[in-house]
Amino acid sequence: MTQTEGPIRARNAVATRGAILSAARSRFAEEGYDVASVRGIASDAGVDPALVLRYFGSKEELLAAVLAESGSVRDLLDGPRQEFGARAARMLLLDPVEDHKLAVLQIILRSASSPRAGPLVRRNTQERFYEPMEAWLGGADAPIRARTVGAIIMGAAMSRAIDNNGLEDEADRLRLADRLADALQRAVE
Repeated sequence: MTQTEGPIRARNAVATRGAILSAARSRFAEEGYDVASVRGIASDAGVDPALVLRYFGSKEELLAAVLAESGSVRDLLDGPRQEFGARAARMLLLDPVEDHKLAVLQIILRSASSPRAGPLVRRNTQERFYEPMEAWLGGADAPIRARTVGAIIMGAAMSRAIDNNGLEDEADRLRLADRLADALQRAVE
């Protein structure tokens, strides 16, 4: 390798795809969809920009892949309904913050108003959060309850991302988790 060349990535499609997704997640989270460029994402991933497009087709499809790999509410729905509030509050307030989940929250906030990314963000939210939540909740008012739960979860996630809910004392965090658990449980019942 000469002094002017960058690192050479071994040919491994899975690793290359993962590196591109990781770089895209970081760029979209830091810059938002409209500002992030395929060239910058490719540079961060150590690949040629043409390779990004070969793997994903377009920047929109790359965003869709980043959002799709971010997970689903289904994991949160796994378990007894009567423990949902406690399970969700623990995840939102007490479990260690997972960087990729925080990045997805930032992507949603920074990209939702984009004319190109906004529809992708809304479709992903509908398919990966609201539809499974509505099916799990059941009943005529499931869409309203699902959106109530979504609003509570989004608010709690944003509060934690901003300043860890402003609570340094462990006892205060536990009391907040209890109140949040109660609010979430009432929203699903």
